[in-house]
Amino acid sequence: MGTIFTTGSVQVAEMISQAGFDWVMIDMEHSTLTLQEVQNTLPAFGDRILKIVRVPGNDEIWIKRVLDTGCDGIMAPMIKTGEEAAKLVMAAKYPPEGQRSVGVTRAHGYGQSFGSYVENANRDLIIMAQVEHIDGVRNIDSILSVSGIDAIFIGPYDLSASMGLAGQVMNNGVKKSIGLIKKKCRDAGKPYGIFGSDPGILQEEIKEGCNYVLCGIDIALFSAALKDLSAELHRK
Repeated sequence: MGTIFTTGSVQVAEMISQAGFDWVMIDMEHSTLTLQEVQNTLPAFGDRILKIVRVPGNDEIWIKRVLDTGCDGIMAPMIKTGEEAAKLVMAAKYPPEGQRSVGVTRAHGYGQSFGSYVENANRDLIIMAQVEHIDGVRNIDSILSVSGIDAIFIGPYDLSASMGLAGQVMNNGVKKSIGLIKKKCRDAGKPYGIFGSDPGILQEEIKEGCNYVLCGIDIALFSAALKDLSAELHRK
């Protein structure tokens, strides 16, 4: 059970961790988060919660720099083909499984745990491919066939937009495409997750076979709470 972090606030990071979430998606795609802010907030989440950073794009430079912050893994948006999935794996793994370059960073304990990190990173880091475009649905078999992709994450809203149905996530065509991704993942034995705004619906997703979910965005949760508080105070 996870939620989305966008603010760069150490206090919000601590609150998310203390609230009992199992994982957090630190979103560099749809936020103003800087690499420095990501690294500075990682310790505030602590060791109990899994910290996955969604990189701005499937770009080798972004991937290696984000992994060097010491996060637990990455999510790459808009993976549409098997070739793009393979590119993601190549950028995220050290040779011989990939081509990630080696540096001395926070991930390596600033040098103090360099050897153990480099030895175990290919095994321990989580690599998620986000399927959120109709082309990704059409190419889901080739994406799932790429060794090194640990999980698929479904993005309903961008998927609906790519089908000319922006925001219409309950449209039958969109639901059919999402259902196909789920079935293909289950058939391949690949974990998959999905974002949703309704905890009740996400509970049903889990019963259906979904392995992990995201619910809520920090700024939206705070905004809604403020609006409700203001309305309550102004109620006559």
